[in-house]
Amino acid sequence: MNLSYSTDIAIFGGGIAGLWLLKQLRQEGYQAILIETEALGGGQTLASQGIIHGGLKYALAGNLSGAANVIADMPRRWRQCLSGSDTMDLRDVKILSEHYYMWSESSFRSRLKTFLGSKSLQGRVEAVDKSEFPDFFAKATVAGSLYQLPDFVIDTESLLQKLVAGQEQHLFQAAEEQVSFQRNDEGSIDGFTIDTGQETISCQCERVIFAAGEGNASLITSSGLQGINTQSRPLHMVYLKQAGLPLVYVHCIGDDFSLTPRLTVTSHADKDGSTVWYLGGELAESGVGKSEAEQLHNAQQVIENYFPWLDVSAAQWHSFMINRAEASIEGNHRPDNASMVEQDQAIVAFPTKLTLTPSLADKVVDHLATAAVKKSAAGSAEDCSASLSTHLKRAVIGRARWE
Repeated sequence: MNLSYSTDIAIFGGGIAGLWLLKQLRQEGYQAILIETEALGGGQTLASQGIIHGGLKYALAGNLSGAANVIADMPRRWRQCLSGSDTMDLRDVKILSEHYYMWSESSFRSRLKTFLGSKSLQGRVEAVDKSEFPDFFAKATVAGSLYQLPDFVIDTESLLQKLVAGQEQHLFQAAEEQVSFQRNDEGSIDGFTIDTGQETISCQCERVIFAAGEGNASLITSSGLQGINTQSRPLHMVYLKQAGLPLVYVHCIGDDFSLTPRLTVTSHADKDGSTVWYLGGELAESGVGKSEAEQLHNAQQVIENYFPWLDVSAAQWHSFMINRAEASIEGNHRPDNASMVEQDQAIVAFPTKLTLTPSLADKVVDHLATAAVKKSAAGSAEDCSASLSTHLKRAVIGRARWE
């Protein structure tokens, strides 16, 4: 059986970028649907640490570009969303920590004080007096300096739930091998086809948006786009579970003030009530190529070195690999900003970092307006979601790795 439908925008990829775009585009008046191959947020989104950061690490590396200034505004923009004062209303999203901290060994204190006193960092980083240390650092058995950053941490699962709420009828699941793309006589992509094995579903659209993270590479290939390159940066993430672990949110840095902190810690809770410490930073980058046993040994040493007063003898340790996907730029450098490019009426989009998702959505919305992409009338036949729901499975939210 062959079935034909149409919509304004079809989004491929149900992570933070795709879900944010779906909600914002529908708020802008576009009829839009989203196709996900597996679970919503099951890739990079739920593997992220949920840090909404303002680009301090660029300042630490002496790289204050225009893009870094865009990132610097992101905590403020997210707080507007979280308070309900932005068009993207994210009230009810759980904030794990209102503050994020940076911890440095005492031997670097004088150098760090001078560095953080520079004009570029004034007002962005505040030294925390020892009398005001959070309980975990107040118990430290080694001398160190603690700094409060403008960053904060959100619960990514609750963010996904908020973005999905009210959009469930527009979210569909289809395997990658079921999807192919259609081109018109001018060579532009004007829709897609899903072959379920029992029926063939064709859907015409004004634009397709690829927002599938690492999956963008195969979407680019299968759709026949040319000259749009992606890159991925593998990470070997670690988490440990233990009842009673303190809640800690901190970057641990050394004397080189590198672009990547030596250790980044966020705290979460699993379904059984145990505290989960999720570890990233240089530990995750340098762990690529190491076995799980080697990586867990490294992580245990790093934790012991930075927090020798912490007892994790009862902890369960685990690790996993995740690829961080982004646009490829000359020299294989890391992009500083969200990225989008259009070719043949297909838009390839990367937020680059969780914190830059609002910037990506703004770029896409502005681009569609400039290109005068039409908006179908509300309630028109182009809103094919109800019809598709009788043929395709609904996409559902994934779970964190420690569940």
